[in-house]
Amino acid sequence: MIGELFTITLVLAIVTVTWADLSPPKPSAAWPFDVTEIKAPDGSITAKFVSLGATLTELWVKDREGKFRDVVLGYDDNSQLLTDPAHPVFNAIVGRYANRIKNGTFSIPISKNPDPNAPNTYHIPTNDQNEKTPSSVTYKHVDNADEGFPGDVTVFATHTVSNGGILRTKLRATASQKTPIMLTQHVYWNLDAFQQGSNDIFNHELRLDASRYIELDDIAIPTGRFTDVKGTPLDFTKQQKIGARWNETVDLCGSGCQGYNGGFVFDRPDQKTSKVSLQSQLSGIKVDISTDQPVVVVYTSYWLNVPRKAIHGGPSLNYGPEAAVALEQQGYIAAINTPEWHVDQICESNV
Repeated sequence: MIGELFTITLVLAIVTVTWADLSPPKPSAAWPFDVTEIKAPDGSITAKFVSLGATLTELWVKDREGKFRDVVLGYDDNSQLLTDPAHPVFNAIVGRYANRIKNGTFSIPISKNPDPNAPNTYHIPTNDQNEKTPSSVTYKHVDNADEGFPGDVTVFATHTVSNGGILRTKLRATASQKTPIMLTQHVYWNLDAFQQGSNDIFNHELRLDASRYIELDDIAIPTGRFTDVKGTPLDFTKQQKIGARWNETVDLCGSGCQGYNGGFVFDRPDQKTSKVSLQSQLSGIKVDISTDQPVVVVYTSYWLNVPRKAIHGGPSLNYGPEAAVALEQQGYIAAINTPEWHVDQICESNV
């Protein structure tokens, strides 16, 4: 029987705050690729981060044999987070607006008529400085509207590890004027850590507390409709292997793509219970995710093709398609261009 050796509690809260008293230390010469390590008092979990994107670069937990495995993807040279042309956004906090915005435009108040000639936007990362304790690190990022969004946004990301193999991530944001904000953490999981001959996540078992899916068009932009997952390859309301119905996933993640890359809507978003469960019978590692966000995006890495970390068998071997599954807790995808959902993602500071 599999043991719940690793539990992650992920809380993504977007609120208006004032943290003027936080004065991060002067960046080191290695910034923004300076590594910060935090460890739970009982030694059950160790996480490493860099300032660029408040990015998780390593996450070490015990398997069923009591041996530690690094269960997230990444690079040996963290500068590749910025320079890799493939830009997979390994484990970063992304925003100010995660996922896709059709044609890269929106209006305030929300309308359904973005500029049809502009490119789509996708996963804009952040740069940060930090303050830390042995088991917690907080990063601060000020976005001065570099990507053309209105107003300045200040974001704080706090990562904390605690006894029992728990990782908590809390996000806070404030804006100087009305602007869309939707943040997420873009973690790529492989619970086998590419050991025991495992090179993909087909045998990872997934459960989602979600009976509806955000329908996508052929370029993975939401159509505005929700679909019932019952009886389809999108049905993970009961735990099943990710690869169980793989042959039925052609074009599910966009034209010419196979696998999963879309948003599942939680049935009980207000409940503080585990909404996502991912586990490997091979390693005996299980991830339970709780969140205050209404949607989880499941991405099975169809477009991935970059050298692995040495601990995962690299650099001679690559992370390829289906090498990992990204689980991204966030708001409703592209709601700023979908007024019929009546979801308000326009934020403004009250200070």
